[in-house]
Amino acid sequence: MRSVFLIWVAVLLGSGCVRVGSYERGYLSDVTMQPVVDPLEAFATTHLHRAREATSGGIWSPAGGGCGCSN
Repeated sequence: MRSVFLIWVAVLLGSGCVRVGSYERGYLSDVTMQPVVDPLEAFATTHLHRAREATSGGIWSPAGGGCGCSN
């Protein structure tokens, strides 16, 4: 039973490994796909994204309007 479980784990982990096509590499090398090193920049980007998407009023605010005026 344990070997079956290990085989399933290996299959599931291996299914995430995909070759990136040459036409997709341009998208992956875009600046927006790079990790953000500066924590202040990450905070500002997250704040703007959440305010514009109207999913929440800001970082720790409850959900509200999309303009971000109540932040």
